Amino acid sequence: MDDLDDLFAFHSRPEVVRYTPWPVRNREETRAALERKLPQGEVTADGQWLVLAIELRETGTVIGEVLLKWASEADRQGEIGFALHTDYQGKGLAAEAAREMLRVGFEELGLHRIVAILDDRNAASAQLLERLGMRREAHHLHASQFKGEWANEYAYALLDDEWRAGRS
Repeated sequence: MDDLDDLFAFHSRPEVVRYTPWPVRNREETRAALERKLPQGEVTADGQWLVLAIELRETGTVIGEVLLKWASEADRQGEIGFALHTDYQGKGLAAEAAREMLRVGFEELGLHRIVAILDDRNAASAQLLERLGMRREAHHLHASQFKGEWANEYAYALLDDEWRAGRS
């Protein structure tokens, strides 16, 4: 709970949450979200999300979060996501956190395939995923109602053998 102020600093920014599944949050809504996230520090069964803070090494300030859903144990599938405070974007920090989460998914959970689904207007995240070696597999038009409007989605994916080949 000591990270509430840091979390509020980016959960309250419209430009950060534009492409996240949550709205701009006030302090109390951020507190409630943090309370829900605290037990999500490990995954033990499919359907669960692993939610980790991204913090600056120098100060310990929480500047974002990275998530990994264990989507299917039987099919060894996962899904990754991330959000980062605007003051820290463009510095490679989200890529570092997402790369580590991919490592956890492939090397610790034994996942076979990890996907990322994003709004097709989110060019910065699409570029980040491509830098991580993920490939765009689909472009779904009007795939969902998102924050009151139809949203087009890109689907990105990476396989475990592609991950291993990129690590060597």
